[in-house]
Amino acid sequence: MEKSFDVIALGELLIDFTENGQSGQGNPLLEANPGGAPCNVLAMLQKLGKRTAFVGKVGKDMFGRQLREAAEGAGICMDYLLEDEFVHTTLAFVKTFPNGDRDFSFYREPGADMMLRSEDLPTEALKHTKIFHFGTLSMTHPEPRLATKKALNLAKGAGALISFDPNLRPPLWHSLDDAKEQIAWGLARCDILKIADNELEFMTGETDFDRGAAKLQQAYPNIRVLNVTAGADGSYSYFADGRVFVPSFRLGGTIETTGAGDTFCACVLNYVLENGIDGLNSKQLTEMLRFANAAAYLVTTKKGAIRSMPERAQVLEILANN
Repeated sequence: MEKSFDVIALGELLIDFTENGQSGQGNPLLEANPGGAPCNVLAMLQKLGKRTAFVGKVGKDMFGRQLREAAEGAGICMDYLLEDEFVHTTLAFVKTFPNGDRDFSFYREPGADMMLRSEDLPTEALKHTKIFHFGTLSMTHPEPRLATKKALNLAKGAGALISFDPNLRPPLWHSLDDAKEQIAWGLARCDILKIADNELEFMTGETDFDRGAAKLQQAYPNIRVLNVTAGADGSYSYFADGRVFVPSFRLGGTIETTGAGDTFCACVLNYVLENGIDGLNSKQLTEMLRFANAAAYLVTTKKGAIRSMPERAQVLEILANN
């Protein structure tokens, strides 16, 4: 069956308020950057020529309008973005440290992304995507959790590959035991996993990546592409016969790391779309990680994510010169 979309992602769409200097009175100036991990992934996929759509909910407010305009401007199909008349768009305030790492403060009790319900889902569209991508911010509360699980089952039942990025944000969970349970649910159903080093330790108790990945491979044999990101150090990809490691690109100019993991994730999905998922060897996985690492580096040289995704030619230039 011909699929209408390469990737449909479900989850949060929010405003990232990032620091952008100080006022004349010494107060921090904040820039309202459109963001949200699932839509960041789609924005990069659009740069790579893929057909994408987003499923989620924003508030019927100025920020909701800004987010729709930014995502549509990136080429993402936003036909399935709903507006809540009573609950405002979710906001995140991002504190950036000198090394580019971040600390988040969320305004989301409630936020409009939490208002997504099972009856809101575009059931036919979900049956016509090659890949369904999701994280756990849509699983922190019971109703959006049900919607997420229904969407995954619809897509998977129609033959879609499932992509999962836990994207653990501890302040958004009432219980970390609940977070662990929902992440395990996603791990048991995904074909493609992008997991950060801290999330790997959270789920396996292992600080050694190889031992942690081995635990996941044993517990979740459904995972066909298992990638671990280690921030500024680089990334790993694990497969049946071993693993490959590619160091990150440290070329200077990093401003902040918002969106880097999402950019990486998008490039992995793009590689799978273009090369298939079965039988990827170490040479192919190295090629995949190099492209993803280069793209992730480029997004760290700008503020925000949706409007900061690099062009394919920019990524290829980095690869050619390094």
